[in-house]
Amino acid sequence: MAHSNGIRNSVLQAIGNTPVVKLRKIVSPSMAEVLVKLEYYSPTGSYKDRMALAMIEGAEARGELRPGMRVVEWTGGSTGSSLAMVCAIKGYHFTPISSDGFAKEKLQTMRLFGAELEIFPAENGKLVPELYQRMKKRAEELAQQAGTFYTDQFHNADAIRGYMGIGAELAEQAGTGLAAFCGGVGTAGMISGVSRALKEAGCKARIVALEPATSAVLTTGKGGAHRVEGIAAGFRPPHLKDGVFDEVRTVEEASAREMARRLAKEEGIFAGTSSALNVTAALQLAQELGRGSTVATVAVDSGFKYLAGDLYQT
Repeated sequence: MAHSNGIRNSVLQAIGNTPVVKLRKIVSPSMAEVLVKLEYYSPTGSYKDRMALAMIEGAEARGELRPGMRVVEWTGGSTGSSLAMVCAIKGYHFTPISSDGFAKEKLQTMRLFGAELEIFPAENGKLVPELYQRMKKRAEELAQQAGTFYTDQFHNADAIRGYMGIGAELAEQAGTGLAAFCGGVGTAGMISGVSRALKEAGCKARIVALEPATSAVLTTGKGGAHRVEGIAAGFRPPHLKDGVFDEVRTVEEASAREMARRLAKEEGIFAGTSSALNVTAALQLAQELGRGSTVATVAVDSGFKYLAGDLYQT
């Protein structure tokens, strides 16, 4: 609980309540207003902090996670970093299963928080469905060991509860007149949570799920190689129920990577490829809806997580 002077008792209390900004330079007067919620304001620089805290505290409340136990998860890096932070603060051992195909910064962050990281190699740095399945299988093996709690983010209902905060905050910050919300699909926890929270607030926004064009499982049924970390694991995630979203769209990865650089240079928004993919789609929706409407999306993590890769190489 935060004191009235704004002092938090823990870093965990600094998760959420992130700002929303209006795009000004990469939009035109004929377009709908585009709002971006800056989730990189959370402690590890990622919206995954919300999910990690919700999954750990949900398990604690049910008695499934107790002092002395180990936490396990397979992760592209941001979930792992967030879980590593939460586990470090709460005193749990954490074993994330990841790959060298993900950003070096994310892997190093997990280690710095004390995680015992296991790495699977990614051929040519490509993220393919088979890689995700190998990581998942290893996490499931570890989950069978005594004293282990598997957060299982793709099936954990607490993840959706954690992400509902984004939608509730958006409704309060932007009002309930949003015409559309779009977001990339990884676990689908975020889009599911936001969709639920907006509906509960009385908002009738069109919910648009996004995926990279080269791994369009939701639109074509076929996964493929891509380099958009955090989304498109090569299968339809269980959290993505019918009724959660109204439409699925694909975005070209090259367009998203270009948008990431434009966002930094023109709007001062320094984020990763999946965030830029979100904004690329939001701009398309804004063009279609036209002036007088409002579209919202999320900058899910910080660009500082991607400086070692080629996204921001100049």
